[in-house]
Amino acid sequence: MDDSSIASSPLHVVICPWLAFGHLLPCLDLAERLASRGHRVSFVSTPRNIARLPPVRPAFAPLIEFVALPLPHVEGLPEGAESTNDVPYEKFELHRKAFDGLAAPFSEFLGAACAEVGKKPNWIIVDSFHHWAAAAAVEHKVSCAMLVLVAASMTAIWAANLSKQAASSEAQPVAGTPRFEVERRKLSTTLRTSGMSIAERASLTLHRSNLVLFRSCVEWEPESVPLLTTLGGKPIVPLGLMPPSPKGGRGISKDGEDATLIWLDAQPAKSVVYVALGSEVPLRTEQVHELALGLELAGTRFLWALRKPGGVTDADVLPPGFEERTRGCGLVVTGWVPQISVLAHGAVGAFLTHCGWNSTIEGLLFGHPLIMLPIFGDQGPNARLMEGRQVGVQVPRNENDGSFDRDGVAAAVRAVAVEEESRMIFVANAKKMQEIVAGSQVHERCIDGFIRRLRSYKE
Repeated sequence: MDDSSIASSPLHVVICPWLAFGHLLPCLDLAERLASRGHRVSFVSTPRNIARLPPVRPAFAPLIEFVALPLPHVEGLPEGAESTNDVPYEKFELHRKAFDGLAAPFSEFLGAACAEVGKKPNWIIVDSFHHWAAAAAVEHKVSCAMLVLVAASMTAIWAANLSKQAASSEAQPVAGTPRFEVERRKLSTTLRTSGMSIAERASLTLHRSNLVLFRSCVEWEPESVPLLTTLGGKPIVPLGLMPPSPKGGRGISKDGEDATLIWLDAQPAKSVVYVALGSEVPLRTEQVHELALGLELAGTRFLWALRKPGGVTDADVLPPGFEERTRGCGLVVTGWVPQISVLAHGAVGAFLTHCGWNSTIEGLLFGHPLIMLPIFGDQGPNARLMEGRQVGVQVPRNENDGSFDRDGVAAAVRAVAVEEESRMIFVANAKKMQEIVAGSQVHERCIDGFIRRLRSYKE
């Protein structure tokens, strides 16, 4: 086969995401973007997670194969709990332990694919702590790319900390990081019940990978992306922001018309604060109460997608009388909410978010100013990045324990959604960011550049 035919032949890419929908959905989007260019994708996950994914667009379906590997049983992990959405945060380590049990089945799948004529994968894309999947790639002589689904600025922080941990020195926090965030981050360096810390997993994955991929672009982070060229000696490639379709419809699949959209239809334009703090780590009951009372004090209309704290009865989730006092101007939903469709709705005027990278991108895709309440992981750095861009404000926090109160919530909500002078600034800057997120040419150019790197890569 000559060089020209190699350059034009379709790739076969295996994608193996982590068991969280904040990872599964962007990886499914990446699979569709690869399929849109004629490349074949094997998307590996567990049966129930695959069943809950939204349907692949018909034009791309023939090129995307779903590979279901049953999640091994682990004591303490409920039957059918295949996603982090299915269990409380304190059980996530059980997921990592169960996921480690997929090492042998994944290697068997990969070996079989390599043995079949015309089916050998060109690349495997794995999440940052899938060290065993990267090991299978080495075993079967398939190139591997480590996927880091965070901003370039956060990738740089993570890379610096990883190198310091590898040198057995304590990672120093970035200036401006609150004390409570520093303490929470230290937990990722400790040994857990799964037998290995997240940092150790990521270090092994990086060592076994050929490339590192991250979810950003130079237009979004001009101060960080040009500086981020290698990680652990491995080339780094931006994927763009991979924003979802602004028409909605991407999320955990669900049939029927959604009551939240019907409620929004009855609200005035740009009057509603949409409140959603992610599906993984719920607030404690006392924090839910402070947030609720803060929304009430702010006096704005709100739609709240609330994940209930574990072990709390329905009657105790919200403050006594809260729903009665806010009836007519507020709606609390404890089930599934079609976030993209909600953010696209004309009644929504601001977004109170935990600043997960998915939600940050989704909020700014529609030009919404942000009220930010980060909880863990990359959310704090994301919030500070967005606050620096003046697209919103953070809810004030206690430096030592991360607590917040109703007055701080109310002040942040009013600044972004009510007070005209500050709101005008936040809306204008959010619209500038929207131009980048919604600029499909930018992100498609990144995907094309990424594919060129896959084709041309040589160790």
